[in-house]
Amino acid sequence: MSLLIKICGLRDERHVATAVEAGAGALGFVFAESPRMVTPELARAISTAVPRYVKRVAVMLHPANDEWQRVLARFEPDVLQTDAEDFGSLEIPASVERWPVYREGQSRPAAAGTWVYEGLNSGRGETVDWSAAAGLARSGGMILAGGLGPGNVATAIRRVRPSGVDVSSGVESAPGQKSTRLIKEFIRAARAAEKEL
Repeated sequence: MSLLIKICGLRDERHVATAVEAGAGALGFVFAESPRMVTPELARAISTAVPRYVKRVAVMLHPANDEWQRVLARFEPDVLQTDAEDFGSLEIPASVERWPVYREGQSRPAAAGTWVYEGLNSGRGETVDWSAAAGLARSGGMILAGGLGPGNVATAIRRVRPSGVDVSSGVESAPGQKSTRLIKEFIRAARAAEKEL
């Protein structure tokens, strides 16, 4: 199975197109307080041309159910990504995949399926302990996040061997400002490392 590459925190159509053309398998749109926050309407507008094989991910943080329902109705994401404990209070249709976030130091996930592993604070470029992450990744389904960028993603892939990698601040020229060049460099570096596994 090929490595899943997720570019997160997208806010304009140009960077969405760049990520798709460069080979990203998932695109993250943030609906939580952040320099990368978008409205459901904007997320929908900038992702209308995204092919069906690329997953459009609603990235949330402790949303109330009505907040999630608004995103679901207006954006119609393929995936909901939020902290693992949030899923119990949300009404999620079977058509939407669930990607629970487990943070460093929390109990490890028992369930299989796709899940995200990152530091305590999202979008701050905090790198997790790759040795610990490598142990967790053996169970499968892990998308490694936190502190990744074009310069270290290849090393992270070789050391952790995750099912996917997720980047946001590591492909920005300033907080919330994506860089076309860095998006391309990140995906290129990740794909090159994938071939060595």
